[in-house]
Amino acid sequence: MVVDVLAVERVFDYLVPEVMASSVSVGTIVRVGLSGRRVRAWVVADGVESEAPPGRLRPLQAVVSAGPPPEVVDLTAWAAWRFAGPRLPLLRSASPAAVIPPGPPVPGRLAIPGGTLPPPDPEATGLAAQAGGAPVSVIRWPPATDATPLVVALLSGAPGSTLVIDPDPAAATLLAGRLERAGLRVVRYSAGGRPAERARAWDRARRGSCVVVGGRAAVLAPVPDLTGVVLLDDGAEALKEERSPAWHARDVATERARRTQGRGGGMQARVVLVSPAPPLEAVASAPVVIPSRATERTGWPVLEVIDRRREAPGLGLFSSRLVDALRQAAETGPRAVCVLNRRGRARLLACDACFELARCERCHAALGEGDDGALTCVACGQVRPRVCARCGGTRMRNLRAGVTRVREELAALLPGAEVAMVDAAATEVPDVPVVIGTEAVLHRVEEAGIVAFLDFDQELLAPRFRAGEQALWLLVRAARLVGPRRPSGRGGRRVLVQTRLPRHEVLDAAVRGDPGVLVAADGPRRRLLHLPPYAALAQLTGDASALAVAAGELALAGVEASAMSISGTPRTPGSGTPRTPGSGTPRTPGSGTPRTPGSGSRSGLLVRAPTHRQLCDALAGALAAARPAGRVRAEVDPLRV
Repeated sequence: MVVDVLAVERVFDYLVPEVMASSVSVGTIVRVGLSGRRVRAWVVADGVESEAPPGRLRPLQAVVSAGPPPEVVDLTAWAAWRFAGPRLPLLRSASPAAVIPPGPPVPGRLAIPGGTLPPPDPEATGLAAQAGGAPVSVIRWPPATDATPLVVALLSGAPGSTLVIDPDPAAATLLAGRLERAGLRVVRYSAGGRPAERARAWDRARRGSCVVVGGRAAVLAPVPDLTGVVLLDDGAEALKEERSPAWHARDVATERARRTQGRGGGMQARVVLVSPAPPLEAVASAPVVIPSRATERTGWPVLEVIDRRREAPGLGLFSSRLVDALRQAAETGPRAVCVLNRRGRARLLACDACFELARCERCHAALGEGDDGALTCVACGQVRPRVCARCGGTRMRNLRAGVTRVREELAALLPGAEVAMVDAAATEVPDVPVVIGTEAVLHRVEEAGIVAFLDFDQELLAPRFRAGEQALWLLVRAARLVGPRRPSGRGGRRVLVQTRLPRHEVLDAAVRGDPGVLVAADGPRRRLLHLPPYAALAQLTGDASALAVAAGELALAGVEASAMSISGTPRTPGSGTPRTPGSGTPRTPGSGTPRTPGSGSRSGLLVRAPTHRQLCDALAGALAAARPAGRVRAEVDPLRV
């Protein structure tokens, strides 16, 4: 049994009373006694020969609900090992949101789709046929072109059940409706909504013969007859779980499909990764199917690169070309969107008297300006008065404006036009001609005539090895707001990029509508530096004492681990102090519960190994040894390192 207590990572043995035997199988959710409490638990194995005497084993107290099928239960164990985290969150994600009667699904009349398949799209049909020849394949599909014809082509004639993973909830809902109208039997597998509705979708999925459409959690849907997985927007960060274990839908889908090999004498389920800009991990491991040049180029909007290298000084973030475009959009529409990934009023300040940079006395990071005018550390959050630490001056020069200050400057440049700010906390977008915000604005706005990146060099030169892919994905999001390239009737819709690196491979790829340009440039660099996908990487954060123990264990295992500085504000710990269970007999000790460090910790380890098997085996031992010394969290395949 795996108990529903996050701090307990052990597997326990319990007896199954005869009266419950017919209702209990692998995956069933039950109720057991643990430390004087009744807790929920999952059956993860049956017919086990316990090491404890029979007299010490306690019986199950109740059968609660049906749970994930045995193959999904086994998959959660693999995913917990592969991503170096607890198994419990995976079991929760794979289970119904409300009680479902245990046992096999009750046969019922299934709704017969009333729609009809649309006329086949020749381009999509050809790409689907090419992708069908490999267990895992990649299709490059342009960002501003509707992917529905391609998904329909991939699903046409497919037996059994197919999982369609779309990381954007709104896009997944829209796609599900279109597939239903196309005559397919669709199960909307949403992480939101009421628990009863989600449980009904889970129950419908376990009957099979359907198309499950949902976010990353849909990869764990309980379909018994999986024959294919279509994963859309591979490269979007929403496909990776933020909490531990930080699993990725691509890897879990590929492993689940691989495990269907030979099941019932059939072929392995096929996985098709669809993306406008496939990440290097996908391109390096599977064949890539590319549409015609005309289709791909048309599916990318006009991208105008504003070269700022020869502009007159003093213009700040607003070139004359950008201001003209924003004025025209404010007068004639449609809406203009400006993107600047710097929150607050100022992100870098210097004393106006002695020109000394304002830096934090505790962690030495840059100090920015808060809304109340005080100096705030952008890394650790420490606040101090607006006084220079060197000369005592109180006047500060703004060297790098934040989005709040830039909104004020932009409003002054566009008299008569209202300018609104949109950030991650905004629930709705004001109906104004110009909006500005961090990259969150690209997820809040549905359509735009112009999307302008005010300081794209910040993305291109970010100190992360995936900076190029992440910068290109911002352009993908912008492309979907602006729409496809159409020579006439688009009213000047375009993406504007201000940069001093106009020949960067990311911009070259977007201008040409050919993401292969970035892959060709980024691949050799990563191979030379032994970075993913040519090596396995993990980031460990936590208490210094626990990290020291983990580093020693990793060294004994022959795995490279180097100290690193963790920037940004640490996340709130997701679990408490482990407690010793008082009942049940443990069988196999768990690998520990990785947790995020508290706000005072700034240390970490970067762990690298030639393969994921070597890395994850070493992490399992290191985390188990480090757990008694303090809190530690592992993230395998980190996105922002």
